[in-house]
Amino acid sequence: MSVLVVGMSHRSAPVALLERLSLNGDALTEASFELVRQPSLTEAMIISTCNRFEVYAVTNSFHPGVEQVLNTLVAMSGVAEEELRTYLYVRYADAAAAHLMKVAAGLDSMVVGEQQIIGQVRSAYLQATEHGTVGPALHALAQSALHAGKRVHTETGIDDAGASMVTLALDNALRAIGAEDFRGRTALVLGAGAMASLAATHLGKLGVDKLIVANRTRSRAERLAEHSREAGVPAEVVDFNARAGALARVDVAVSATASDGFTITPEDISGPIVLADLSLPRDIDDAVAARGDVHLVNIEYLHNERQTTDADSLAAQHAAEAIVAEEAAAFSSQQRVRDIGPAVVQLRQAASSVTDAELSRLRSRLPGLSEEDFNQVTRTVRRVVDKILHTPTVRIKELAATTETVSVERAIEELFGLGSAPVSVDAAQLPRLEDIKGAD
Repeated sequence: MSVLVVGMSHRSAPVALLERLSLNGDALTEASFELVRQPSLTEAMIISTCNRFEVYAVTNSFHPGVEQVLNTLVAMSGVAEEELRTYLYVRYADAAAAHLMKVAAGLDSMVVGEQQIIGQVRSAYLQATEHGTVGPALHALAQSALHAGKRVHTETGIDDAGASMVTLALDNALRAIGAEDFRGRTALVLGAGAMASLAATHLGKLGVDKLIVANRTRSRAERLAEHSREAGVPAEVVDFNARAGALARVDVAVSATASDGFTITPEDISGPIVLADLSLPRDIDDAVAARGDVHLVNIEYLHNERQTTDADSLAAQHAAEAIVAEEAAAFSSQQRVRDIGPAVVQLRQAASSVTDAELSRLRSRLPGLSEEDFNQVTRTVRRVVDKILHTPTVRIKELAATTETVSVERAIEELFGLGSAPVSVDAAQLPRLEDIKGAD
């Protein structure tokens, strides 16, 4: 049984398709139940966010497992199979474990290092646990991934690296309006994904009086606004088509939608405003900057300003990747040792059965042997068997803990401790080839 991931993200699929595939509430729960009803699948957990939709399942067979996940997604979402196949990616076994750890650490996010995703992974895991669709394999994987993500956020500067683009944009906006914070001001956030969420959070920390949120999927905007209210910042949601009207009521607007077209054009602006475009391709038409009362900051500008911090960001990302690689290797090793456990038990049981049969045969052949003598023979035979099995059972677990591929000869030597003694000499001490031939 191995873990299988079938999914898509902002890296592989357009936002419009991710929104069509997105499942929430009862639909998400029913999809998880439907997955574990499949003959090849025994556990299931679904991560569904603005920028990601991934099914984590435990399967006893790779190809049937993939097909059954795909068929379930087609049935639950209504998206055609051909379209799904175009954008889905698949990870299996060790690769699946490493992928979830990378996701939880924020290394696979649109904004590298964003912290929201680790909470979304935790929520998906808790929901699947509550509904009973996860078992030992996904329990172990989810807990290891959350541990890896926590280590990354605690031990590296990835949080600062991930938020730096948003921080730079809002710092620039403050300089443009000549203020130290956003107290007494109102801000508009277009979008509800990772970047938009970071912008809303930073605006709140910088004292903004009120947030207005708009997104193509209103329910996601409502969720972001609710998070803002929970943080003590009043928030209002408007329809995405009403964003131009909202622009007239704000001092600063941040757009992070990954939209196919412009979200803000010169015709939408009626007064002084600071605009931050955090999307590629661009959300805001560059032509707005031609107005004297508009200050525009976009990704290209921010990348140039960020050059001085790139070294720190890169170092943090490399440190985070090293932690994920370490945790993934440890998890895979633990799983191989766990998987070999039943085989070790079977080996000992088989040896015990053979020992019992041979002792029974010996007892029938030596009827004159006293009970005390027979018990002594029994103890001796069992000690011999235990000693013979000790080295193989220990080495089996040690070999299972590595990914090393060994030859049959090496396996026999390792399992039964038959390897040659180690040699350590200087090259000068080795005999010459002609001397060896002369000796022959």
